[in-house]
Amino acid sequence: MKLAGLLSSISALGILALAAAPASAQTTDGATGAPNATIVIDGKQLPAPPQKFEGVINQLAQDSKPFWPARIAPRQGAPNVLLIMTDDVGYGAPSTFGGVIPTPALDRIANDGLRYTNFHSTALCSPTRAALITGRNHHSAGFGVVSEQATGYPGYNSIITEDKATIGRILLDNGYRTSWFGKNHNTPAFEASATGPFKQWPSGMGFEYFYGFMGGDTSQWQPGTLVRNTTYIYPYLGNPKWNLTTAMADDAISYMNQVNTLTPNQPFFLYYVPGGTHAPHHPTPEWIEKATNLHLFDKGWNELREQIFANQKKLGTIPQNARLTPWPDDLLKRWDALSDDERKMFKRQVEVYAAYLMYTDHEIGRVIQAVEDMGKLDNTLIIYISGDNGSSAEGTLVGTPNEVAMFNGVEVSVEDQLKYFYDVWGSDRTYNHMAVPWSWAFSTPFSWTKQIASHFGGTRQGMAISWPKVITDKGGIRQQFHHVIDIVPTILEAAGVAQPDVVDGIKQSPIDGVSMAYTFDKANANAPSTHKVQYFEMMGDHAIYNDGWMASSKVMRAPWQIQGGLGADPAKYPWELYDLRNDWTQAENVAAKYPEKVKEMDALFWQEAKTYQVLPLDATVATRMVTPRPSLTAGRSQFTWTTPLTGIPNGDAPSILNTSYTFKAEVEVPADGGDGMLITQGGRFGGYGLYILKGKPTFTWNLVDLKRVKWQSPAVLTAGKHVLEFDFKYDGLGMGTLAFASPSGIGRSGTGTLKVDGQVVATQAMPHTIPLILAFDESQDIGSDTGTPVDDQDYQTPFAFTGKIGKITLSIDRPQLTPADVEKLRAALAKAGDGPAPDETVGVNPIGGLSGVAARVEKLQDCRQQALAQNLTLFDRIKFVQSCAR
Repeated sequence: MKLAGLLSSISALGILALAAAPASAQTTDGATGAPNATIVIDGKQLPAPPQKFEGVINQLAQDSKPFWPARIAPRQGAPNVLLIMTDDVGYGAPSTFGGVIPTPALDRIANDGLRYTNFHSTALCSPTRAALITGRNHHSAGFGVVSEQATGYPGYNSIITEDKATIGRILLDNGYRTSWFGKNHNTPAFEASATGPFKQWPSGMGFEYFYGFMGGDTSQWQPGTLVRNTTYIYPYLGNPKWNLTTAMADDAISYMNQVNTLTPNQPFFLYYVPGGTHAPHHPTPEWIEKATNLHLFDKGWNELREQIFANQKKLGTIPQNARLTPWPDDLLKRWDALSDDERKMFKRQVEVYAAYLMYTDHEIGRVIQAVEDMGKLDNTLIIYISGDNGSSAEGTLVGTPNEVAMFNGVEVSVEDQLKYFYDVWGSDRTYNHMAVPWSWAFSTPFSWTKQIASHFGGTRQGMAISWPKVITDKGGIRQQFHHVIDIVPTILEAAGVAQPDVVDGIKQSPIDGVSMAYTFDKANANAPSTHKVQYFEMMGDHAIYNDGWMASSKVMRAPWQIQGGLGADPAKYPWELYDLRNDWTQAENVAAKYPEKVKEMDALFWQEAKTYQVLPLDATVATRMVTPRPSLTAGRSQFTWTTPLTGIPNGDAPSILNTSYTFKAEVEVPADGGDGMLITQGGRFGGYGLYILKGKPTFTWNLVDLKRVKWQSPAVLTAGKHVLEFDFKYDGLGMGTLAFASPSGIGRSGTGTLKVDGQVVATQAMPHTIPLILAFDESQDIGSDTGTPVDDQDYQTPFAFTGKIGKITLSIDRPQLTPADVEKLRAALAKAGDGPAPDETVGVNPIGGLSGVAARVEKLQDCRQQALAQNLTLFDRIKFVQSCAR
């Protein structure tokens, strides 16, 4: 699909009648050469060629005539643009689309403009965001998956190439003020260092001002990856009530007021993308109280689903003949089958989630109100997308107090959640997420959730658009099929700006999306969609839409099975077929009825896959996080630090997971033995630290906030110079086993030894190590600690070292597979075959083919009883249950 109709006049839409020059012409406003002159460029070449000097130059100034180049400005009457998108919000969550959670800001935009009920994402965070800001399909923009899973193929390397200028860059060079607030999940994880390169930071992608966090999610209480422009900042230090959700709205409002004061006639483009409601769910206590007092979830997730479905029909956000997809009894428990403890914990989880959505929407409302207070609402195009993908099922079947634990394959039982985390759920002591059945309910009326690209529970997003000056069909509903790649061409058409042919000397690839501006006109309320074909693909799961038909691969991995996919062959996934003209919710698979249509759609999918860089398909999920990729540390095994340094992101820090390593610190301490951090990575929810605690050298491994393993010298250091050493010998085969579709080499045991001046002071074995990832929003720090502590009982940040660092070194000894290891792994891979058969999967059976659920539940309960009888620690009890239940 190409950019269509962009250069048509706005009046042709039947919604504006402006005496504006066509976008292909250059026009000047004001006296030519005067200091206040402005020019509207044709926009085909960015930046625009230098303007010719048309004054007079003689030998003396008094005999000459000055001439100023005109300031580039958009066409007269071009709108401000406020592009808003929340995170991980299912179609049925907000009140605007039938949900029970109040979202008055989204309601406001919908009631003053239009509700879009057939709008789609990519099923995952950074891919949707790359598509949103470029107008290209996510694989075309290098984001087939999130940046943390990047692999070395053009569709998956997390690099937006220079032939795909963003909407920020295009509008900036056409005279807009541009800014970005909130989540930035489109900078490669290996280029997020404070030293750059900055070409793929917001400032390098055409956004003049950036205030937000780097990566997929962050604590709203202590965001360790918060950035202003290109500088990491820590405004929460010493301010325990600080919360990013409010701070971001404050900053955006301040920025808009500044722009309005200095350049009141210059339009702005503000991209506003808060962290809500991605995990961790971090509303303030006041919002938790508000949500709890509403008693929205007392009857459980099954009745909630029925209530949302009824609301949707009443609102008209689903057709009257739409069918509610069935509850997956072979996957998820029904509410009436739960114990009292389960109901109590699950209600707490969802009330905090609801509070977070309410809180996020409220702060968005403040930003919208600020636009009105400036007197600019009438000519502001506001696009509010509810979620960058469906509701997230990454909280496990029972929820989790720590999302980092989930991504490392650790599930925390309801019993332990109640005992240790219930009262602090949503505070900075949790990195929390809710149980999958709530997420499924918030996807009503569809099936599945985030990560699933083949079914609308993962990709259907509610969206509202208002433009008071233009859209007169207040509260109207639009049901045309559209996709996030359509937002860029829509904004360009509204602004009267052309897609450039060349940017910085580089020929631009065509925009894949089509404009939605035709839907603004009430006369086109029921016009056929201009978006005819759209592929979907995420981690092997895939689908193809073609003018009312949808071929969807059968879901072969449940999205809460994040370590699945090894060895799978997505090309062998069976097709399901849906006639969306008569089946709006994908409730009836008609593949058997229309085999020729299935063949036609299959051929179309592979054609689109080749066109848009979707190949090679890869069904792996979390294991891709440990894929070697470019970074400041790639190919290195020896590292040295001689001065304090903070804020090294995970993607640019040396990884010591699944390997042997040695830290050696040469330090000088004062008379009390010293105090403070030497080197750390991660924090409260997973990480390590080598530090001196009240004179005692200490090394701590925080195993996803469920257990801490500590090595400490019994003696206080004497004043003067010392050499501290921590050596860890890893017992596993390492990440090399992943090449053979085997996770057997990761997360294994090892033994750590702490030495002071060459003498062993502590030795301890670790039966398990962290296999995949440390805390997402923390960094590697030397000389102090940003973010959160690895052990709150030992210290609080910043915990600056009180002595002097001479030198800190890290030596990594990565395991190497022997020929015998390779032979065994190859044999195991061959025995496993080339991937799951049509009715098999990795980790979980496909929907419709499940069996033995009751037996598995009984087995799990038995394992938990065995663990309790052994009086194990919380962490060891969890690992025992996981091993026992296999």
